[in-house]
Amino acid sequence: MATKTNDISVEEKLRALYDLQIIDSRLDEIRNTRGELPIEVEDLEIEIEGLEKRAEKFHADIKDQDDQIKTKHEVINHAKSLIEKYKSQQDTVRNNKEFEALGKEMEFQDLEIQLADKRIKEFGVKIAHKNETLSELNTKISNLKNHLKFKKEELEGLVSETQKEEDYLIEQSKEYAGKIDERLLASYTRIRTSSPTGLAVVGLERGAPKGSFFTIPPQKQMEIAQRKKIIIDEHSGKILVDDELVIEETERMKTVIKF
Repeated sequence: MATKTNDISVEEKLRALYDLQIIDSRLDEIRNTRGELPIEVEDLEIEIEGLEKRAEKFHADIKDQDDQIKTKHEVINHAKSLIEKYKSQQDTVRNNKEFEALGKEMEFQDLEIQLADKRIKEFGVKIAHKNETLSELNTKISNLKNHLKFKKEELEGLVSETQKEEDYLIEQSKEYAGKIDERLLASYTRIRTSSPTGLAVVGLERGAPKGSFFTIPPQKQMEIAQRKKIIIDEHSGKILVDDELVIEETERMKTVIKF
């Protein structure tokens, strides 16, 4: 029957925690080799998406103004047909009053034509300006897409070099995490997440926790070496293990991290 995580000794818990730390630290090293590339790729994708939405709006505005121009041309054609009709009617009027009334209608339609022509020119200027801006926008999008392609290829190259090892270590991390009880694992994860270096379990160097300048009192160092309880450093908040355990587990884990 499998051993329950709650039934194992404190020393076994400390060893399991340090083993997990070794695996997770190696995963951090692999991911850090990619530097800022993943963030650069994501930022470029977000920027391109935003510019493409802006370009779509320009296309919609240009289409709307094209439709307005078509409508104005229809107004002009209708006005011209009315003018021709009124001209024809003037030839058959019976008095000056009817002739003048038709003349006023023709003048009104001529004003409609002039106003429509003015609007067509205004829309034309707006469309020309938007097309110019859209062309610049499309050029920028194209350049960014080429840059994104280059960055993705660069990132994929880095990932492919270490993907097999990373996948293996992810599985090992899950396996070793399964050996630790949930409360202790939650503490490890919380400490690790809040640590800039990703270290949650550390040994002592010259009597101080790795990465810290605060020396541990001799009595506390003895307690750490006894491995009878989980001891948290009051300054760094990290779980502390003794040098001998660090050496033993580092050597033993070489067979696990075999890449």
